[in-house]
Amino acid sequence: MSRRRRRGACRIAYAPPADDTLAKMSNPDTFRAEMSRTLAHDPYGHGSTTVCGERDRREATVGGAIVLYYVSGSVLTVTVVRMVALN
Repeated sequence: MSRRRRRGACRIAYAPPADDTLAKMSNPDTFRAEMSRTLAHDPYGHGSTTVCGERDRREATVGGAIVLYYVSGSVLTVTVVRMVALN
C-alpha cells in the first residue's frame, strides 16, 4: 500500500469553472461520492493520465464526467479545474 493511502484521503476542491459544471449536473451528490471513493484515495490511479507531461496535472473519467485536476501531495488536495459532464 502506498504512503499516500496510509495518510488518508485527499480533500477534493473545485475551482469555479468546475463548481459551475457540478451545479448543473443532474446528480451532483452521486458525482461527489464517486470522486471521494476514487480519486480522493488514489489521485494517480483509476485510469487517470498525465496532461502535458506534468505528473501532478491529470485527467480522468469519473462518474460520467471528464475531469481535469491537479494533485497537491504536500497538502493532500485534489483540485478539479475543469469538468465536462458526459450525460
